[in-house]
Amino acid sequence: MAVESAVARIGKTIVICGEVKGSEDLVVDGRVEGTISLSESRLTVGPNARVEADLSAKDILVLGHVKGNVIASGRVELRTGCQVEGDIHALRLAVEDNAIFHGRVDLTQAAPQVATKAPETVSAPQTGEAV
Repeated sequence: MAVESAVARIGKTIVICGEVKGSEDLVVDGRVEGTISLSESRLTVGPNARVEADLSAKDILVLGHVKGNVIASGRVELRTGCQVEGDIHALRLAVEDNAIFHGRVDLTQAAPQVATKAPETVSAPQTGEAV
C-alpha cells in the first residue's frame, strides 16, 4: 500500500485566527494570525500569504509576508520578494537577493543547555540523646 504524502494547504481566501498545530508539511497561502507549530515538518509561507504569527517547524520556506518570530530546528529560507519582520532562530539560514528582513538572527547548532549540578547532600544536626 502506497503512503500518500500530500501537503496540507491553507488557501488564498482562508483566514485563521488562533493556533495551528500539526505533524505534516503545510503550505500557507492565506492569512494566519496567532501561532503555527509543526514540530517535525516543513512549513511554506506562499507568495500570497499574510502571516502575523510566531512560526515553529523543522524547515521553513518564506515566499510571502511574515510578522513574527521564526524558529526552525533545521533550515530557514527567505526567497526573493518575501518580507519578514521578527527574529530568526535556526541551524541554517539562506537569504536570496531582494528578500526583506528586519530582526535578529541566531544560528546555533543546538538549543543552549544549562549546566546542572547535582544537589549536594547536607546533613542536618541531630538533636536528642545518644543511645
